Amino acid sequence: MSPTCDVVVLLSGTGSNLQALIDNARTDDSPFRIAAVISNRADAYGLQRAKEAGIATRFLDHTTFEGREAFDQGLIELIDTFQPKLVVLAGFMRILSAGFVRHYQGRLLNIHPSLLPKYKGLHTHQRALEAGDTEHGCSVHFVTEELDGGPLVVQAVIPVELHDSPQSLAQRVHVQEHRIYPMAVRWFAEGRLTLGDQGALLDGQLLAASGYLIRT
Repeated sequence: MSPTCDVVVLLSGTGSNLQALIDNARTDDSPFRIAAVISNRADAYGLQRAKEAGIATRFLDHTTFEGREAFDQGLIELIDTFQPKLVVLAGFMRILSAGFVRHYQGRLLNIHPSLLPKYKGLHTHQRALEAGDTEHGCSVHFVTEELDGGPLVVQAVIPVELHDSPQSLAQRVHVQEHRIYPMAVRWFAEGRLTLGDQGALLDGQLLAASGYLIRT
């Protein structure tokens, strides 16, 4: 099967979710190809992962731009040289401007380490433990102008164990992230996942507010 969906991945860090996508894209039946990986940090290990996989890499330093809008415009111009059908955020530690989000409306995905709408932002595992939650997990969602607030695509739910620390909980959530992000990207590449006026659609059917739910 020849991949028909080119994907550009944006990241700022180690790129563990990128690696899960690289591994999935290498399968014989993969409907997507990672065309490029772009980072705002030259030392991001995710760039090394991409180079080792033979994927084009680019570094765009946000500190050389006068502001967020200027950087985002430069980022748009760089991304669009690769003509992707989908842009994937994989630990990209920048809050995107409204103009950027509108430019990629319906073809911009993010993964977040909580069961959204709970715990938007940072330190999600610590916050879940402090709240006494019995379940935790991760979410893939379409990106909108609301931070971590776009329509949910898929969530993986795991039990919080009695002696969990933020670190142990994070490790188990990461396993699920590496499972559901390639799944969502495949759905999009196959034309099964779209963004409609009312929310995310899978196979033409409106998904529940929580997205496609996976319990482990």
